[in-house]
Amino acid sequence: MTGLKDRLQSDLTAAMKSRDELRSATLRMALTAVRTEEVAGKTARTLEDSEVVTVLGREAKKRREAAEAFDQGGRPDRAERERQEGEVLAEYLPAQLGDDELTALVAAAIAETGAAGPQAMGQVMKVVTPQTTGMAEGGRVAAEVRRQLTAG
Repeated sequence: MTGLKDRLQSDLTAAMKSRDELRSATLRMALTAVRTEEVAGKTARTLEDSEVVTVLGREAKKRREAAEAFDQGGRPDRAERERQEGEVLAEYLPAQLGDDELTALVAAAIAETGAAGPQAMGQVMKVVTPQTTGMAEGGRVAAEVRRQLTAG
């Protein structure tokens, strides 16, 4: 078992002992997603911490999208629950990049690749994506790359 997965498991045990229903349910869901990912494919395997972060990031994104959907559907109680679950998951994810940090990373990648124009977006994304994994959503990164390539 990896360090992050161990931490999730021990935090789940602590949450169950303290009867924290929200945290218990959220951590159970997260561990289930990790185990599902471990057995996906031809052979079962143990995920590395970086892969566990990717799974947790995906789950946190699902919570954000569900909260928006519940808000639009007139279910603020369910939307709030989804946001709270997202906050629990965020504790296990790396800190998100601020707008200034993301802008600087993208600018550096454009300078490094010598990219110019929107057709070079893939080239820049190849450089930026590994640096932002788990710290910024892909759509947000792509939007910033597109903005800088079309502005410059």
